[in-house]
Amino acid sequence: MSTIRIGVISASDRATAGVYDDISGKAIEETLREYLTTDFQAVYRVIADEQPLIEATMIEMSDELGCCLVVTTGGTGPAPRDVTPEATEAVCDKMLPGFGELMRSTSLQYVPTAILSRQTAGTRGSTLVINLPGRPKAIRECLDAVFPAVPYCIDLIGGPRLETDEAVIKAFRPRS
Repeated sequence: MSTIRIGVISASDRATAGVYDDISGKAIEETLREYLTTDFQAVYRVIADEQPLIEATMIEMSDELGCCLVVTTGGTGPAPRDVTPEATEAVCDKMLPGFGELMRSTSLQYVPTAILSRQTAGTRGSTLVINLPGRPKAIRECLDAVFPAVPYCIDLIGGPRLETDEAVIKAFRPRS
């Protein structure tokens, strides 16, 4: 069996420049390691908020490295350099707006500024791409909300079977 890979992309000019450590990307990886009992290799990149670079990194992770899941953090707000959703839409075959809708709805329980978030999700071949907000607390809240659907989505697009630790989070798969 080949190695299951999951990509984590942190789009941040300041983290790329070394102004601060990328805690958001690390929070995603830590959360996924808590959720999943399936062994996986994390492919981790910290890159600048440049749409062509974000697109190229998503394509590399999907097409060349075979990641079944690519999770991004950063670049989902309304600021001029926030271009992660545009990059996601440019590289995905199908968009899954329900992910963004649920994440915004969940985040609105905590902060009124959640309406400013443009996070989304989509598929590229057998890769699911999910855009998350930038703060570790919000990352966990959003992943807790959407992750029950992630393993089944990956099943549907032809990716590997991901199993979760049901004491932490329960994946939903319809009975066949």
